[in-house]
Amino acid sequence: MDTKLRVVSKGKDDITLEMTNYDNTILRPLVEEIMRDEQVKDSRYYLKHPTIDNPQIYVKVKTGKPQAAVKRAIRKMSKVYETLSVDLSRELKKIKTEE
Repeated sequence: MDTKLRVVSKGKDDITLEMTNYDNTILRPLVEEIMRDEQVKDSRYYLKHPTIDNPQIYVKVKTGKPQAAVKRAIRKMSKVYETLSVDLSRELKKIKTEE
């Protein structure tokens, strides 16, 4: 699935992004990772209608640029999932060699 983010609105200290071609399992971890950033004041996602609307992610920062906070969170999540993928591949190879 090729997930895309589109800017819906942008202010000096906040941004609203719409996520298209999304998987629901990524929304909560993304918002949680954004909230771990000390520069972020608020982050949440919402969905007006589950079958006809795309979810939107809102981010408000204390300092810095809101889009930078989103990018930092995505980079951190990418590293976590990449590490998880490498670990899983390693464990699967172990299983194959034991058979």
